[in-house]
Amino acid sequence: MTRLAAYTILRSGSTTPLRDVDHMSESLDVDPRDRGLLRRIVGTEVRRRATLRAIVHAVAPALKNVELMTHLHVALAQALFLDRIPPHAVLSECSEAVRRTLGPSKVRIAREFIKSVYERIENAQSGDPRRDLVGRNLSFREPVFRDPIEHPLLWAEEALSMPAPMLKRWIARHGEQRALALARLALDESPLSIRVVRGERADIASELNALGVTTREGQHARILVAPSSSAELVTSSSPFTEGRITIQGESALRAAEAMQSQAGEELLDLCAAPGGKTAVLRASGARVVACDASAARLERVTSTLARLQLVGGVELHATEFGEALGARTFDGVLVDAPCSNTGVLAQRPEARWRFGPASRAELAQVQTRLIDRAAELVRPGGRLVWSTCSLEPEENRRVVDAFLARQPQWSLAEDHESVPDVETTQERGGGPIDGGYFARLVRS
Repeated sequence: MTRLAAYTILRSGSTTPLRDVDHMSESLDVDPRDRGLLRRIVGTEVRRRATLRAIVHAVAPALKNVELMTHLHVALAQALFLDRIPPHAVLSECSEAVRRTLGPSKVRIAREFIKSVYERIENAQSGDPRRDLVGRNLSFREPVFRDPIEHPLLWAEEALSMPAPMLKRWIARHGEQRALALARLALDESPLSIRVVRGERADIASELNALGVTTREGQHARILVAPSSSAELVTSSSPFTEGRITIQGESALRAAEAMQSQAGEELLDLCAAPGGKTAVLRASGARVVACDASAARLERVTSTLARLQLVGGVELHATEFGEALGARTFDGVLVDAPCSNTGVLAQRPEARWRFGPASRAELAQVQTRLIDRAAELVRPGGRLVWSTCSLEPEENRRVVDAFLARQPQWSLAEDHESVPDVETTQERGGGPIDGGYFARLVRS
C-alpha cells in the first residue's frame, strides 16, 4: 500500500527519506509505477511540509495528534500537488491507512478533514498570496497563510516551505527577488543533469530524444539537462547502462575538474561516495584512492565506477578522516565535504529542515577537521580541492580563509561559487541546476 509506505517513511524520523524510498521499494519488491508514486508523495511532503502544516492548522486548528497529522500531510500531498489522483482515491486510501495504523476511531476525523479541504478549494488562482498555492492553479476560499506585507518571512516559510532563517540569510546575500526565486525553485524536483562520459553530446542527445527524452545543453560542454519526469527512461537507457552517461550536476563536475588531474598522478578522494567525482579523477589516467566513512557508502562508489568501466586503478578505504592512510601523501586531495546542501535543496529537500545553529556548529567542526587532515596528506607542491554543495559562506570561502590563516605554506589558486539558475527555460537554456563551491589550494 503506497500511502501506508509513505506514512511509515515519514514517521521514521529518517534524515534521508527519499533514499529510504529506494531501500523500502527494493526490500518489498515494489512495482516501478508504485515506486514512482511513493517517491512523489514523500518528496512532495518534504518539499511542502510547512505549507501542509499551515493548511492543517487552518482547517483543523485543534488537531494535535502528530501521527494523524502525518497521514493528513500524505493525503494533502496527493490532493493538492499530484495530478490525476481523484478525490475518492485520496479519501479511501487515507482512511484505510489511518485505520490500519491508528485504529477506526481516527478514520472519521481524517475523512471529515479531507472533505473539508476539497470544499474549501477553488480550481484557479485568486491573486491573494494568503490563499493561493504557489506553483499550482489552486486557491483556498479563505486565507491559510500569513499576510506577506505584514509578515514576509513567515508568509514565505508557509507558502514556499522555506525556513525563515535560511531565507533571511539569502535575502541579505542575494536580494529578496533572487532569494524568493531560489525558494520557489526548491519546491519542485530538479531536472536531471546528465554528464556525457564518452561520445559526443549531440549524439547522446539524439539517442535520448529517440527514446522520448527531451534535452537541452548545459553551460558545460559535457552536460545535458532533461526533465525530472524522464529519470526512469534515462537510467534504463543504453547510454546510461553502458556507462556513456551518468547523472552529475554541472557544479559538482566543475569541482572535480578543478583538481586538474593528470595521468600517472596519485590522487585522494577523501569523501568519495557516491563516486561521481572519483570517476572524473580516474578518467584522467590518475591513480585514485577513494575513502568514505563506511563500507556501505563505498559500495555506491564501486557501483558507479563499475558502470562507467573505471574499476581498475582505484583503491578503496572505509575510513572517515583518512585514518587508514597513515603517513601516505598524494599529488592532490579532493574533499567533497559534508555540508548543509543548501545549493541542492531541489534534489535533497529534507536538508532545509536540518538547517539551524546546532547543525551548522557540528558541520563546522567536521569541516575544519577534514580540511586540516586533507592538508596533511598533500605532498609539497601538490594541491587540495575543497568542494561543497552549499551556498553558505561559512562553509565555503570562510573555511578556506580560516585554513589559509592557520597554514601559511598554502595559497589560494582559484575558487568559484555557483548558484542554481532561476531563469533557465527549456527554450533558452541557462546555468547549472545545482549550486555549490570549490577552491583549489596549492602547497608551496
